[in-house]
Amino acid sequence: MDFAYIILFLTILAAILVILNSKIKSRPLNSERVVETFLISFLVISVGIGSIWAFIGHFFLSAQVAANIGWAPSSPFQSEVAFANLSVGVLGVLCYWIRDNFWTATVISSSIFLLGDAYGHIINMIQYSNYAPGNVGSVLYMDIIGPIILIALLITYKSMRRKLHNS
Repeated sequence: MDFAYIILFLTILAAILVILNSKIKSRPLNSERVVETFLISFLVISVGIGSIWAFIGHFFLSAQVAANIGWAPSSPFQSEVAFANLSVGVLGVLCYWIRDNFWTATVISSSIFLLGDAYGHIINMIQYSNYAPGNVGSVLYMDIIGPIILIALLITYKSMRRKLHNS
């Protein structure tokens, strides 16, 4: 099982644990709370921890990561990608403490970064026939699916909150 699937599994597990904890503590569990739980779990674990993990890989294990992606090792691009991942990761983790529009900004930043990554992987596959696992495997799928999930959860959450506060 590769890292993208592990992050997705941990996100779902965290959301389930938060929901179970809510049940145990007899806190009301409504659809807004469920969506909020999945959104915060996805932001903190997938975006936060996942991006910090990507920083560690691109910065400290750059040769191995480059080989897995099918790129030449020792390129200075990896330091830049590493720090971009670190910045998105810090935003994701901070979502645990900072809410409201900070979540929106984090979803926008993360989605642009991940969809941009997906674009790069697809271009690399088409132009250079790069079918390395780190280029077209689960990382590519999560670069597309992750933003879709984040955007859908955020829109749903904001819509539910708006309806709740307007009624």
